[in-house]
Amino acid sequence: MIKKIKMRTLLIGGVITLFFALLIGRVFYLQVIDNEFWQERAMANWNRKETLIASRGTITDRDGDILAMDAPTYTVTLNPKVIHENDLVDDVVDGLKRALGKSDSEIRKLATAKADGEYRVYREIRNNDEEQKDQVLALKEKLEMQLKKAGKIADSGISVVTEKKRYYPRMTLAAHLLGFTDRQQGAAVAGFEKYFDDQLKGVNGFAKYQSDKKGVKVPSADEVYQPPKNGKNFKLTIDDTIQYYIEDAMREAYEQYNPVSMTVIAADPNTMEILGMANMPTFDPNTYWEYDVESYRNHAVSSTYEPGSTFKIVTLASAIQEKLFNPDATYKSGSIKAGGRTHRDIEAGGWGEITFLEGVKRSSNVAFVKLGYEMLGKERLKNYINAFGFSERTGIDLPGEGLGRMNMEKDIDISTVPYGYAVSVTPIQQLAAISAVANGGKLMKPQIVKEIEDPNTGEKTIIEPELIRQVISPETSRKTSEYLEQVVADQEKGTGHFAYIEGYRVAGKTGTAVKGDYSDNSKAVVSFIGYAPVDDPKIAVLVIIDEPNEKVGGGRAAAPVFQKIVSQTLKHWGVPKSQSQDKQDKQDNKKKTNASNLPKVADLADMKVSEVKAKLLAEGIAFETLGQGSTVKKQYPPPGASMTAGQKIYLLTEEGTAMKIPNLKGESLRDAMEVLTLMKVRVQVQGEGYVSEQKEITEKGQRVVYLTLQSAADTVKEAASAETGEETDGAGQDKTEAEHE
Repeated sequence: MIKKIKMRTLLIGGVITLFFALLIGRVFYLQVIDNEFWQERAMANWNRKETLIASRGTITDRDGDILAMDAPTYTVTLNPKVIHENDLVDDVVDGLKRALGKSDSEIRKLATAKADGEYRVYREIRNNDEEQKDQVLALKEKLEMQLKKAGKIADSGISVVTEKKRYYPRMTLAAHLLGFTDRQQGAAVAGFEKYFDDQLKGVNGFAKYQSDKKGVKVPSADEVYQPPKNGKNFKLTIDDTIQYYIEDAMREAYEQYNPVSMTVIAADPNTMEILGMANMPTFDPNTYWEYDVESYRNHAVSSTYEPGSTFKIVTLASAIQEKLFNPDATYKSGSIKAGGRTHRDIEAGGWGEITFLEGVKRSSNVAFVKLGYEMLGKERLKNYINAFGFSERTGIDLPGEGLGRMNMEKDIDISTVPYGYAVSVTPIQQLAAISAVANGGKLMKPQIVKEIEDPNTGEKTIIEPELIRQVISPETSRKTSEYLEQVVADQEKGTGHFAYIEGYRVAGKTGTAVKGDYSDNSKAVVSFIGYAPVDDPKIAVLVIIDEPNEKVGGGRAAAPVFQKIVSQTLKHWGVPKSQSQDKQDKQDNKKKTNASNLPKVADLADMKVSEVKAKLLAEGIAFETLGQGSTVKKQYPPPGASMTAGQKIYLLTEEGTAMKIPNLKGESLRDAMEVLTLMKVRVQVQGEGYVSEQKEITEKGQRVVYLTLQSAADTVKEAASAETGEETDGAGQDKTEAEHE
C-alpha cells in the first residue's frame, strides 16, 4: 500500500516536473529563439497608424462664390434584419419619412430589403442635412428606449454615419463644366474635377503612435505625425450670375423646342475668359447616379458639328483682310455653279441683283461662294481657317476636347466651306475664332482658371490671358464688326434681328446646318454667335440648338437666347448704352421727346433720406424709399441718367437683401430689373411690355420675384373692357417673318 502511494507520488511529481520543464522550454523558445517574431507581433498590437484625410480644394466663381467644396454628409443606414426581428418596420418607416421627407414606399423598400430570401443587414439613405440627422438620432433614441423598457436588446436598426463628401451647393449650375467625384471613393470622374484632380485632391497625412490593449493612445517618444497637404483652391473665370442667366434662357428655349441638346458658351472676347458654359439636358453632380451617362457630356468642348452660316464670319473677315470685299459691289443672287455643283440661296430665286453687304445681311450662300471660293481661293481660305484655330485644339483646361475637320481636297467640298459646310468645328473653337474678330484680331487661348491658391502656404498664382497669334488686323476687325452689326440692326433684311438689344450695338451671325443627307432638311443644328457692344466688346456668346422640334432657323430659335443672356449681362455689369444707339432707338420708336432736354438724375448717394425727400418733393419728382436706413446707399435711375415723364426714383437705404420688394406695377421691364438687381433678388419674367403683376416667393433660401408683363395697348384694352364689362380676346395674330440663313 505504502509502495503504491510512493509510486503515485513519484508519478505525479514526474508529470509536474515534466510540465514545468516543457513550460520553461517553451518560454525559452518564445523569448530567446523566436524573440524577433513575437516582438514584431507585440509592436503590431501596440502601434497604431491613423490616416489623416486631406481636404479636396474648393472651386469658386470669379467673385469667390463657392461652386464645389468638401462638406460633412450624414448617411442614414438601416439594418432590415434587426428592424424585422424587433418588429419596428412601421415605426421606422413612419419616423424616417417625416424626418427625411421621403416617401413611405421608398423607406419601406429599404427597411424590408431582402437578398436570397433573407433580410439584408445594410441599406443606406444618402444626402441628409444636419437638421435631418438630429431628427433621425432622436428617432433612434426613442425606439431604443422602447426596446430597453421591453427587455430587448436596444438596437433600432438605424445608424447615422458622418463622412466628408464633395458638395455642389448650386446643384445643376455649371454642372458640365465642374464635373463630379465618385460618391464611393471620392475619385474625380468628369469635368474640371477630373482635369485638375492631382492638384485638387491633395496628399493624405498620417499619425503613428503606441496604444494600450484598448486602443487608447499612450505617451511615447516614438510618436510620428505627418499633417495632410490639402488640395489647392481654384477660382474660375466664370461668373455665377451670368451662368444663371445662361441656364435660365436655355431652359425656356429647351422647353419650347425640345431639342436633342443645347449648348451655350459666353466669354470675354478680349481675354477669352469663359464667363459661363452650359448644356442641356443637364444633371445635378450631387446625385449624378440618377441621370443617364450621356447627360454628363460637355458638348461645348467635346462635340463637333457643321456650323453652317455662322462660319461665314471667317470667310468675311478673311476677304476683308485681303481687301477683296467691296460692300457696294453687286452680284446676281439666287444660285451659282462652282466646284462641280450648284449652290443656292435659301430664298428661292434669290433677291435679284444685290450688293455684297446686303448679301451678308441676308446670309446669301452665293455671296460667300464668290468671296471664299472665287476670290480667296483654296489656299488662302485654308490658311485663314488654320490661322483662326480650326485645325488645332484650343487647349482649354477641360477634359475630352474634340477636334474638328476640314474637307478641302475636292472642289465640290471646297466650294461649300465658305458658307459652313464640309467643315466641322467644336463650339469652343468657334467662339475663340469669333472673339478674335471682335477684339482686334487676336486669337486667345480659352481660359477657365483665374487664380490658384495653395491653402498650405497661402501662395497664390494668377493666371494671365494667353495670346496665340494675331490673325487679322485691328482695322479688319473693326470693319467686319460693322458689317456684322448690320446683320442684327437691319430689322428688315438682317437674319439676326431677333438678337437686337435696345440701346446697345450688337454684332452677330445666324446659322442653320442640315444634318446628314442635305436633301432632307428635317433635322438641323441651328445657332447664333455674336458679341456686344460692337465698339467695346464685353461679352461674346455662342448658342447652339441641336434638332429643334420645329422647322426654325438660328435667327428665330437661337438669337432670342443670345439676346436675353447678353441684355441681362450688360445691365448686370452696368454697361452704359451707346449714345448713338439711343438716338437710333428713339428714331426707330418715333419718340418725340429729346433725351437731351430731359432732366438729369442727381447723385443722391450718402445723403440723408430726410434731405433727399425734401429735395425730390420740391422738384416734383416721384420716389420710393426701400429699407429702414437713414442714408441713401444706392439709387435707380443712376446719377446722370435722363428722367422720363412720370418716372420714379428708387432710394435704397440698406446694403442687405431683406428689404421689402416695392410695388413695381406699371414699371418697364428695364426699370423693374434694375431695381431688383440692386436688391440682389432673382427675377423670372413672363410676357413683354410693362409690369402688370408681381409675385414674391422663396426658392432654396433665395428670394425670387415673378414678373408678368403686358403691353401698353393690352393694358388700355383690359381697362376699357373692365369698364364696359366685355371680355377681350387675348389671342393676337402672329406675324410670320421670313428668315434667311
